[in-house]
Amino acid sequence: MNFQKGILGSPWCGFDNFKFLFSSSVGWEILRNTVGYNILFHIVGTALAIFVAILINEICSQRMKKLYQSLLLLPYLISWVIVSYLVYAYFAADTGLVNNSILKPLGFDAVIWYQKPEYWPFLLVFFNVWKGIGYSMIVYLSSIVGISSDYFEAARIDGASKWKQVRYVTLPLLKPTIITLSILAVGGIFRSDFGLFYQVPRNSGILYPVTRTLDVYVYQALLENADYGMSSAASVYQSVVGFVMILLTNAVIRKYEADSALF
Repeated sequence: MNFQKGILGSPWCGFDNFKFLFSSSVGWEILRNTVGYNILFHIVGTALAIFVAILINEICSQRMKKLYQSLLLLPYLISWVIVSYLVYAYFAADTGLVNNSILKPLGFDAVIWYQKPEYWPFLLVFFNVWKGIGYSMIVYLSSIVGISSDYFEAARIDGASKWKQVRYVTLPLLKPTIITLSILAVGGIFRSDFGLFYQVPRNSGILYPVTRTLDVYVYQALLENADYGMSSAASVYQSVVGFVMILLTNAVIRKYEADSALF
């Protein structure tokens, strides 16, 4: 793209931008990180969101129920920029709370967290779940509240314990919500939260093997090389693949359980 010549006057490069994207030495790495993290985020986040929603639904006091919902939703409203500063306050090598208040008093050596890639897959999953569980929990809680109390009353009459009520009543009736959110998650499996993967690790180069995703790679290429063509190719790739993944996932679900399909 040459801005002096315009779109039609610029030389047409065909699929060169796509070839460059996939022939890069880190092409497999960024795709692995993008897809792998999204799968982990969805599985762990869904399981914990359902678990927390069931727990909150069992709280009798409406005031306490609203309090817990607000506390869990609060991290979702915080910018990743703010979260990155909070994370740095905990994990800074010299002044961090973890090193100075936990590891050193217990006799362990201080850890230079921003130079240790092996810890960050777990930390990124934790931060993502911590920030997003409040929103996901509200979605599942609204579905649980909508379940008729007649089902639970019949289960109690039959002698079902709380665990059996959850297993045989709550979870089966939550299946449509879980499937719908899963289809939407599959559509974004090739996208990543830029703030989580760029701001929180503070763009540490030594962490790139476990923190650089497709969005971060495109941003770095755009920032360093002003390569608008390659960044646009990556965006088109994400959109097309996401659309195809939604169609395939919905087709599979429609084949085995048509009532739960989106269309």
